[in-house]
Amino acid sequence: MRSRGSSNSRNYRGAGNDRDRKQQRAGRPRPEERRYPQDGASGTGRGGRGGTGRGGTARGAGRPGGPARTREYEAELEERHRARHGRPAATLPKTFGEPEGERLQKVLARAGLGSRRSCEELIDQGRVEVNGRTVREQGRRVDPDRDEIRVDGLTIASQKYVFYALNKPVGVVSAMEDPEGRPCLGDYVQDRETRLFHVGRLDAETEGIILLTNHGEVAHRLTHPRYGVTKTYLAALTGPLPRDLGRRLREGVQMEDGYVRADDFRVVDQVGHNYLVEVVLHEGRKHIVRRMLAEAGFPVDKLVRTHFGPVALGDQKPGRLRRMTHTEVGQLMREVGL
Repeated sequence: MRSRGSSNSRNYRGAGNDRDRKQQRAGRPRPEERRYPQDGASGTGRGGRGGTGRGGTARGAGRPGGPARTREYEAELEERHRARHGRPAATLPKTFGEPEGERLQKVLARAGLGSRRSCEELIDQGRVEVNGRTVREQGRRVDPDRDEIRVDGLTIASQKYVFYALNKPVGVVSAMEDPEGRPCLGDYVQDRETRLFHVGRLDAETEGIILLTNHGEVAHRLTHPRYGVTKTYLAALTGPLPRDLGRRLREGVQMEDGYVRADDFRVVDQVGHNYLVEVVLHEGRKHIVRRMLAEAGFPVDKLVRTHFGPVALGDQKPGRLRRMTHTEVGQLMREVGL
């Protein structure tokens, strides 16, 4: 048995060597040395068919240096690729992916509470609550759209809502656009990151505070008489004024569109016959202060709105736009029940 196996092995190696020598004499390369032409390449195969082998198909079609792939196999590969690349992206563990939410101090800073450093101090002082619990550790991540964040007991406005206070100058129309080309509120908010609209109106001859926001519900409630948000005005009058003028205004003045009552009235200053008076009311009819005082017999020489609810004009110069503070926004929302 052992001699027969060795004899067969020698015969196999010898047969292989003889076959190689015959191929060399015939001018054909050995199988491992063959080079197959690609599609469209010139060359001759068996039978001199211009680069085609058996069945008239190039042996190297579709893949250089290797045997041809059938159309069925190519279609199967394409389906595999589509299935592999069409799968949804794998969800990485939190350890390797981006952490959820934003840092609390970043959200507070964007809400207008100051720099990130000052917001970190608010957290250290225990003045910040998230979902009813006081937060003292730095780096806490929150979702401003889902988490309730409070500072000093007041809920902060989400970053998608913005609130501005403008000291409207005399001669500016209370509209975001004016078809007649007159100066309007939109001239002061052209470069803002979101579209704003004004809360209520001031006539062109009146100076003072007017609010701009993109929060529709807050704007609606601030101007609705049901919520009773007061507006405070300073009016320059020419006297002398009777002692009972304040009482008459608080009791109500009959006008063509009904009674109007002042919530409060007081004399702020007097120089000779020139008076500076303060009028507080919550109604928002057109030219309401000017019409009410004119009906009482004292036309207004100059009118300035100094307060809109809890938001004060202060020393803000005409034409200056400022972003409202967190405290002011919180007080406005509490005023209208939000």
